Amino acid sequence: MSSIDIREMAVVYRGGTRALDGVDLSIGTGLFGLLGPNGAGKTTMMKVLATLLSPTSGSASVLGHDVVTERAAIRAQLGFLPQEFGAYRILRAGEFLDYMARLAGVPSAERARRVAETLEQVGLDKVRDRKVKKLSGGMLRRLGVAQALVGRPQVLIVDEPTVGLDPEERARFRSLIAELASDRVILLSTHIVSDIAGSCSDMALLVKGRVAYRGSPTQLTQRARDKTFEFDALPSELEQLTEGLAVISTVERDGVMRVRAVGDPAGRPGAQPVEPTLEDAYVAFMESQGASEEARA
Repeated sequence: MSSIDIREMAVVYRGGTRALDGVDLSIGTGLFGLLGPNGAGKTTMMKVLATLLSPTSGSASVLGHDVVTERAAIRAQLGFLPQEFGAYRILRAGEFLDYMARLAGVPSAERARRVAETLEQVGLDKVRDRKVKKLSGGMLRRLGVAQALVGRPQVLIVDEPTVGLDPEERARFRSLIAELASDRVILLSTHIVSDIAGSCSDMALLVKGRVAYRGSPTQLTQRARDKTFEFDALPSELEQLTEGLAVISTVERDGVMRVRAVGDPAGRPGAQPVEPTLEDAYVAFMESQGASEEARA
């Protein structure tokens, strides 16, 4: 049985904007990645599953509970880290988490132990007495995870969790999320390809409100095998030699541009095949969907 089940779900905002259009997804235990460009409908889907927004049509359930008619049952078992997470800046980290534990209904006799355990779980036990306004960006995101975890949810939803983090904090955050996924459902929504490649074994690619791909990151990467290559070009040749390609990157070295691209290498002198990455496959896929600009965002 799927922990999250979505059937023909659509969300149409006032004015006619269709954020989601006939989405079908079944998600089980573990870490599931929802990848897509900005504006693809990812945050809208997160809001529906977190019972903050009702679908216009279709249905969605979390742990067997309907997102419209059984909101209280879902909220009792769900933790949510929104894209824009805010905490009371004058409170200390431990005080804030204690407050969130109260809101989550953690019994008073158990609250102190639960707060301490959760802070340790996310690596914030040594800064529990530091005020929120003094926390780094990475620490603040981990505090966001802590507030989502303190109620011991069976489902955890995190929306764009690594935006604004430096590479070290981003890697640390991905490691934390992967560890937490061993005994619960975690839905990770992001437009950052490396967040999916480094942690998820199952994923969906959302494009313009529709599921354009569902499978493993490895399977998507395989689509770019034998189509990913690198070649050198002079700046004056660049436009001509990259026409019709999904260009991944261009790096200048001593006046020569090193181009990495996906497509047909014919007509590109010195083109050498390279092992594709998920980013290669993603950009090529988005190019084929007519969303190349968003894919590079």
